Amino acid sequence: MAINGESRNASIWRGATVLAIAAVVTKILSAFYRIPYQNIVGDIGFYIYQQVYPIYAMVIALATYGYPVVISKLVAEQAEEKNEAGIRYVLQVSFWFLAVMGLLCFGVLYVGGGWIARWMGDEKLTPLIRTISFSFLLLPFLSVLRGYFQGKNEMMPTALSQVAEQSVRVATIIICSYLLVKTGHTMYEAGTGAIFGSLTGGFAALLLLSAYWLRSARSLYFYEASRLSAQSVIRYLFVQGLTICIANMALTLTQLADAMSLLSLLMEKGIEEQAAKAFKGVYDRGQPLVQLGTVVATSFSLTLVPLIAGAKKRGDETFILEKIDVTLRVALVVGIGAAFGLAALIRPVNIMLFKNDAGSWPLAILSLSIFFTTMSLTASALLQGIGYEQFAVIGVLIAFISKWLGNLWFVPMFGIAGASWATWLSYIVMFLFLYQVLRKKIGVWFIRKKDVYAVMKAALIMVVSLKLYMWGTQLWGGSRLGATGQALLGVLLGGSVYIIMILRGKLFSPKEIALFPFGEKLRIFLGKIGDEK
Repeated sequence: MAINGESRNASIWRGATVLAIAAVVTKILSAFYRIPYQNIVGDIGFYIYQQVYPIYAMVIALATYGYPVVISKLVAEQAEEKNEAGIRYVLQVSFWFLAVMGLLCFGVLYVGGGWIARWMGDEKLTPLIRTISFSFLLLPFLSVLRGYFQGKNEMMPTALSQVAEQSVRVATIIICSYLLVKTGHTMYEAGTGAIFGSLTGGFAALLLLSAYWLRSARSLYFYEASRLSAQSVIRYLFVQGLTICIANMALTLTQLADAMSLLSLLMEKGIEEQAAKAFKGVYDRGQPLVQLGTVVATSFSLTLVPLIAGAKKRGDETFILEKIDVTLRVALVVGIGAAFGLAALIRPVNIMLFKNDAGSWPLAILSLSIFFTTMSLTASALLQGIGYEQFAVIGVLIAFISKWLGNLWFVPMFGIAGASWATWLSYIVMFLFLYQVLRKKIGVWFIRKKDVYAVMKAALIMVVSLKLYMWGTQLWGGSRLGATGQALLGVLLGGSVYIIMILRGKLFSPKEIALFPFGEKLRIFLGKIGDEK
């Protein structure tokens, strides 16, 4: 029995690693396409795209991290009982429920696109919003297929579909925007072409998932009698589905708050409309940086949601405590390292990615929010795993309200730097709330002072090393090529120093390190460090 348990845990961690790697790849692609796209369309064109991007991000949240997780829970429960009829019935009811939801979202966005654009302060965004609306028609297909495979602990189809979706989307964005701009079309038309990538990417993911389904000789059309009731499945999807979807929209909703308020606040500050759009485009450079900075820890935690839920059902408290503890430590280490490292290198990174150093100070402030963003999203995922999704939803709503109010307070005083401070405020409040809830529900202090001390010591040494490095290579920053070399070597230097200090601080046991990607090599390296000491 012990062997089976160890084998199951190894399978669980392999699945978590597969999805984590897929998330890293997709986020890298997501950050990458913004480089040529911003170079093609400029800051105003970037503003146009980023204004409507939160709507597309909602589709991604629903079809990747929301409903697939909910459906996977239902499938996993039926799989444990070896009830194949129950699995098929869950998939059938889920599909029709999500089909109705997708059609409703499509109708609201397509018909109400003009009203939404006016609310954003730019009626020319209407065609982009209407183009995005078609993405919701793919929601039932992507969610049900991904939910099925994840519920069966087959993570490869989901992982590959995410990479395929993002790859095709990125290719569409770059090709369409380049051709439209080159042929004399407006920035808004180029933005519409870029948004079309959400459809081509979605179809690519659907084709790949369908191929996996058919390869296993499964039918796409099925009806199975089951002791499950449609009402119970629909109720679970509606309540738990919407709850988990909203709980996983923290980044999306804070970006939506910016899309709805930042442009008008900048114009009320006395900034001319075109300049305000350019400022918003400069501020939006920080969004992919924040997403990339949080991806490792948050993807790691999101894959644990159905696994911790299963442990909760089995009453396996030891599994729950161990996984919550290691997940929060990963979030602590990754969050602080990414936040301080990026802030220290923000100027060359800004030039490398976006041609110039405009807005480097506001972006440095925004970069430091990565720590609280990472901790908030991780705590939210863990609460979902132990069955307290309602508190995760409250946390997201707290972040959204704090962000909106923070913009109202800080933007009139500090401009786009004020929007960065508002992001700080939103995720600090969200994390403090979620951590207190998690601590009370579990009854354990997971973040220990000695761990915080070790991580802050490692971060401080990394920042000092990077500042000395920046001072020694300041002549490189005169050109984009020089800034690129400065940024990339800085990442390598900072990351190496930080990892070595973390390993020396013994935040993770050799057994825990072995579970991470390249963990065996890290464990050997850790042994060498120990021998030297």
